[in-house]
Amino acid sequence: LMALADKHARLQVRTNADTPRDAATARSFGAVGIGLCRTEHMFFEAEKIKAMREMILSENEEGRVKALEKILPYQRKDFYEIFKVMQGLPVTVRLLDPPLHEFVPHDVKQQEEMAEAMGIDLATLTARIEKLNEQNPMLGHRGCRLGNTFPEITRMQTRAILGACCQLQKEGIETHPEIMVPLVGILYEFKQQEEVIRATAEKVFEEEGVRLDFKVGTMIEIPRAALTADRIASSAEFFSFGTNDLTQMTFGYSRDDIASFLPHYLEQKILKVDPFQVLDQKGVGQLISMATERGRAIRPELKVGICGEHGGEPSSVKFCHRVGLNYVSCSPFRVPIARVAAAQAAIEERK
Repeated sequence: LMALADKHARLQVRTNADTPRDAATARSFGAVGIGLCRTEHMFFEAEKIKAMREMILSENEEGRVKALEKILPYQRKDFYEIFKVMQGLPVTVRLLDPPLHEFVPHDVKQQEEMAEAMGIDLATLTARIEKLNEQNPMLGHRGCRLGNTFPEITRMQTRAILGACCQLQKEGIETHPEIMVPLVGILYEFKQQEEVIRATAEKVFEEEGVRLDFKVGTMIEIPRAALTADRIASSAEFFSFGTNDLTQMTFGYSRDDIASFLPHYLEQKILKVDPFQVLDQKGVGQLISMATERGRAIRPELKVGICGEHGGEPSSVKFCHRVGLNYVSCSPFRVPIARVAAAQAAIEERK
């Protein structure tokens, strides 16, 4: 059945994977790459989260750089293992996109341990934590805003990604890294990050003694980015639609709070389906279609995909086929569903 599906499908199916295990599972289900590797999901183990917290809570660049030097080997090892599993297939790595409050310690015991590790008193630490508090973290200091405020974070991640790929190339393993800048709404947000990435890449290639091809693109998840996609495509080499956030910002619904009114909306037929489960083709879909068209008007070879939850939902997959996307990306266990839906979309088009 899967071989038959692949014979008919035009749309490729990638996976969302943050660990080598997820990547291997998705490959076994027929994924042809990773469409979203979320780097902030790599930090929840004990030693990693301590270094991450130290970086976030550092008062100045010197402190952040010191913490980032501890994080770099962890990141490089993680990327090495993921790229090794996906050898020969494209891997899109999203740069750090955490709401910062999710990483800081909130209970007193953890705060005391963190203060001791950083060599500062508890009152200073809690004051820094309080300073990071945001009224609406989803719209706050995250994504490319974090990278543009603290470019040393982008430098470290670029070193980790491309350093791992250079090591694999020396071992005879082919890699296709794609570095994705998240939460871009303005061309110049992207350009500033791209400059940091490309300058760091040159240093890495010089140090490693090898060069490799890589792409720099962006996640389209803010309506303004979709509306100005032609401008963004003048620099970005690929688009990936983050349909979770794009849905939140287009509807003005919080995905975390929608449960308070969604059952009523579904019962009263105000909404036919949960827009976070099934792509809203009329609204959010219009932004996807328009951004794809405008982006390719500037860059005809622009590779475009989606990597939100909708990537494994059949009607959403068929929509992506109709508007000419190159791929969908979904969780590993939904890969077979997406492959069948992609084939059905191609067959339905020919009827």
